[in-house]
Amino acid sequence: MSKRDNILRIGINILFYACVAVIIWLFLHVFFYASFRVPTGSMEPEIWPGDYVLVNKLILGARLFNLMPTLRLEQVDIHRAPGIRKIRRNDVVVFNTPYPHSEERMEMHILKYLIKRCVGLPGDSLRIENGYYRVEGVDEPLGNPEQQRLRPENRWPGNLYEPVRSCIPAKGDTVPMNREHYILYKSLIEWETKGELTLREDTNVYLNNRLIRNYIFDCDYYFMAGDNVQNSIDSRYWGLVPGDYIVGKAWLIWKSEDSYTNKFRWNRWMKQIK
Repeated sequence: MSKRDNILRIGINILFYACVAVIIWLFLHVFFYASFRVPTGSMEPEIWPGDYVLVNKLILGARLFNLMPTLRLEQVDIHRAPGIRKIRRNDVVVFNTPYPHSEERMEMHILKYLIKRCVGLPGDSLRIENGYYRVEGVDEPLGNPEQQRLRPENRWPGNLYEPVRSCIPAKGDTVPMNREHYILYKSLIEWETKGELTLREDTNVYLNNRLIRNYIFDCDYYFMAGDNVQNSIDSRYWGLVPGDYIVGKAWLIWKSEDSYTNKFRWNRWMKQIK
């Protein structure tokens, strides 16, 4: 074998193994994990700005969708692979920003992500009482109670009405369509149906100009909150998050660096997220 043939063979082997490595990396990235850098302090003290978070996709199951249209910011159907378990209360999760352009119109932006703690699950009856998150029938603390203690004026956002409590829709739930539920669920119903929901002077609710008395939800929804209550734009402001938007459970801070000095914070490396 000539020297030229030997160099060609080595080059082909390197290219082959490089392609195999890329395929394995893509497979792991799609089905097992993702990494995100946290830019803000909305989850302090658990997660700091400059933390690099490893997200476990196996727990909820990886999402499968057509990537190219999403990169063009088109809305696509999302399917999910089987997972180990469902999201639990107080899980820290990463999800796509549900309202990237307007708080009135829900849509997924594939390049924009948030990290928050799930304090309300599908089917929960959630309220904010003296600043604290409360779920009917649940005694465990939700979110960061210390921060909630410091924020007794914690209130519902304007686009979620101001009821004593709010029921978080689960897939298959049926709600009567009245003024209160129109205000609470307008953006969710319009996202699911890709239609227009209107409330007329007779207090009747219309979907695409068709009178509806009840609505059956087609998706599970979650209430997400930042641990740093005073410095977090979350479900109190823009409402509920559909399950399709959740990437996975935040599992580990695998690297951390100070956002101002660019120095590594070695004491936060490989820190498990609680």
